[in-house]
Amino acid sequence: MRKNETKGRLKKGEVVAGVALQQLRSTELPRLLGAAGFDYLFIDAEHGGFNMETMQDMVKAAAQAGITPLIRVAELRYSLVARALDIGAQGIILPRVEDPELLRTALSWTRFPPRGMRGFGITPPQIDYRAASMVEIMAAANEETLNIVQFESVEALERSHELLGVEGIDVAMIGPADLSISMGLPGEFDHPQLVRGIERFIGDCEQHGVIPGIHCRSTEMAKPWIAKGMRLVGCGSEITMLIERAQSMINELGISARGINKPALD
Repeated sequence: MRKNETKGRLKKGEVVAGVALQQLRSTELPRLLGAAGFDYLFIDAEHGGFNMETMQDMVKAAAQAGITPLIRVAELRYSLVARALDIGAQGIILPRVEDPELLRTALSWTRFPPRGMRGFGITPPQIDYRAASMVEIMAAANEETLNIVQFESVEALERSHELLGVEGIDVAMIGPADLSISMGLPGEFDHPQLVRGIERFIGDCEQHGVIPGIHCRSTEMAKPWIAKGMRLVGCGSEITMLIERAQSMINELGISARGINKPALD
């Protein structure tokens, strides 16, 4: 099994940075992001339109480029979690988690017995055609898989101690967009109520020995949260990255951008 470098860095207490892939179906994106120095990417199967074959190709490209490929599944279903891992994802992001029992079950799908309930579906390409026994493959997969749980609602924050106490969570990641909506503050990412709620959440994570993370819309939004203790930090998506740099180039040239407005994207 391939080493999960992002999980390894987190275990050492380091901060890791990543990007979401939401729209563009290209295997060049993982290679580009790896070359740029990002630690991980996550393929968004919750909001993106990717099919399984596209995700498999992108995961393979990411692994070859040395960037950790994660997949955010659309919902907590065994078939989605198992297939994402079987095509080579080195970690799973579980969205919109609020129920501890459902979370416990979902986490069990990410690990092989006796630590979980994952069925064996790893094929030779996922282990680079190396010779290994089922026992060796299962043990390595259990060790290297990164489990990330998203907290995206007021209810999730209110039940944080119940949820964070579930065994098997590596990272608890705030989704600030949906959380701001749940608080009745859509898009007000600097609102004191939202900031205080996330700060308390970081403390809750520390109490439970869970790594805190957040996926922000920009580096400007992400930097303060690194200073506050977030250690897995997402910085926008391939679309925001492209549009922001494109607009910056036009502005630097002193040419009108024809009135194009910056889109509101995750």
